[in-house]
Amino acid sequence: MPIIQTRRRFLTTLASDGAAGLTRPPRAFAAEGPLETTAVRLVKTTGANVCVAPEYLAGELLRAEGFTDIRYVDMPPGAMVAGAIGRGDADFGTGFATSFLPALDDGEPIAVLSGVMVGCVEVFAKADVRGVADLKGRSAGVPYLGASAHMLLTLMAAQVGLDPRTDIRWVTAEPAQLRERFENGEVDAYLGNPPESQDLRARHIGHVILNTATDRPWSQYFCCMLAGNRDYVRRYPVASKRVLRAVLKAADLCATNPTGAAQRLVDGGFTDRYGYALQTLSENSYDKWREYDAEDTLRFFALRLHEAGFIKSSPQKIIADGTDWRFLDELKRELKA
Repeated sequence: MPIIQTRRRFLTTLASDGAAGLTRPPRAFAAEGPLETTAVRLVKTTGANVCVAPEYLAGELLRAEGFTDIRYVDMPPGAMVAGAIGRGDADFGTGFATSFLPALDDGEPIAVLSGVMVGCVEVFAKADVRGVADLKGRSAGVPYLGASAHMLLTLMAAQVGLDPRTDIRWVTAEPAQLRERFENGEVDAYLGNPPESQDLRARHIGHVILNTATDRPWSQYFCCMLAGNRDYVRRYPVASKRVLRAVLKAADLCATNPTGAAQRLVDGGFTDRYGYALQTLSENSYDKWREYDAEDTLRFFALRLHEAGFIKSSPQKIIADGTDWRFLDELKRELKA
């Protein structure tokens, strides 16, 4: 489909939902000053993990913000978004909170800017595993020890009193192999993200024993957060604020018009499964970025990762060295509901 047709459809969708104002440059532009750069690179995971839809939908909104060179950098499944941002391969990316903390602990030049959404991670298990506590003596599949899935499931196990180092047998393999081994019954538990989680549920493979969109304490904190390369953020503060504004407006679109947003993901080539995309946008919370505390989310996960031995830095040091909330604070005032 030609780009101009896709753009027209997207803008028409926004207008029909009463959200045409999302694409208009805000009056605050004059106070912000001109863009220091019109180029930005965003992370895209191969296979399109559609729960990070606001980042994928931000393309047209970034054009409205004045960007002319907008690129999505492909990354393989299981690759760490934080690594790409820290190396300078991408300027911004969305990832689970735990994925950024080890990189910040290692001194990578990353700045977490905002929370984006709540939910998206589900723990699938065999029929005889009724909850996380039942994983004692069982196996759990993760890409590698220290991967975001490993860290998160470790925290979940510790939350219910297990010792993840001795009570769970960790099985490591490539993501596609892990899923196949879970489907074949060789692994007892597996962490799923959209669209694979919808596919597992649709085919009745295992059952969900924990859902971060609904189960406490996980549902009380951001799942995915937006981070930028620290050098980019420092050199281009106006551009960084506009990137965040585009992503947060896209998050609002996901919350208010999931049908239009899901179609836009298909039109943009980010997924070919409209139904799964719509289900993802409808089941998870994309309207919490004004309400939830991004700093509290990092503190929550940093404290637990520190206790589990994944990071050495204190939550206070992580937050002091690895966050920049000034744009979020400004946008909360500008983009009032």
